[in-house]
Amino acid sequence: MKKIIFLLTAMLLFSGCGAKNRQCENTESTEKAVNETAEKKRDNTDPKREIFVLDGLDNTLIGWGIKKNEGAAPEVPSDIKEMLKKYNGFYMGDENSNRIYLTFDEGYENGYTADILDTLKKNDVKAAFFVTGAYVEREAELVKRMAKEGHIIGNHSVNHPSLPEIGDKELEKELKELDNMVEKITGIKMKYVRPPKGEYSERVLAHISNMGYTSVFWSFAYLDWDVTMQRGADYAYNQIMPYTVGGEVLLLHAVSADNADVLDRFIKDARSKGFEFGSIDEIG
Repeated sequence: MKKIIFLLTAMLLFSGCGAKNRQCENTESTEKAVNETAEKKRDNTDPKREIFVLDGLDNTLIGWGIKKNEGAAPEVPSDIKEMLKKYNGFYMGDENSNRIYLTFDEGYENGYTADILDTLKKNDVKAAFFVTGAYVEREAELVKRMAKEGHIIGNHSVNHPSLPEIGDKELEKELKELDNMVEKITGIKMKYVRPPKGEYSERVLAHISNMGYTSVFWSFAYLDWDVTMQRGADYAYNQIMPYTVGGEVLLLHAVSADNADVLDRFIKDARSKGFEFGSIDEIG
């Protein structure tokens, strides 16, 4: 009996996890799981990017908002700027440059994307198109054309949910499934995510960054998405041109007839004023 007790005691001491220290096994398992998850989520990004611990991060829903200023950069609260910087997101490029950036959101096709692509090609401008799962399924040829003509295809999620309102696993599924859908037809891995509805939280931004993506918001937008409220190319021009400033990331909706009609004029006039069109790869 003494030999048995001695052997059991020796085994417990050797393992470092006696009855009073059972917690160490859980700690080691937890650390291993965190490390494995972190490494897994690095597959789409720079391995030097920081992996954030999500537990404890605020998941309060924030709606993206800016105060537009004619002829000057929009106003964004300093704490929001810091949050984006910390979690690898952006809404604007270099304000001191003459570079501006076109991005289009594509939730569904309204018959104008081909014309937009024609205009971009004619003017040798590259843009970013943020697509949803339904768009990829229904408009695969247009998505292929975007990729073939050198445009960025961004991730707008499969089903366009508010990301702070869904769980971590569902968020990963929303982004990874769309990434896989686009890669299957274009061979391209996505790098950028635009949170649906512009709704996010600190936790969401951290999670997106952990997955290897960069969050992209915008420094200009206007009410162009309502197809029942199209007011003509002149109206669109007067909404866009006065607010065009260096570093601007423009959000335009491709369902808008006004945007399709004004695009060529806007590109030409912006260039005549000294602006150049860049790729958001320059920022992110």
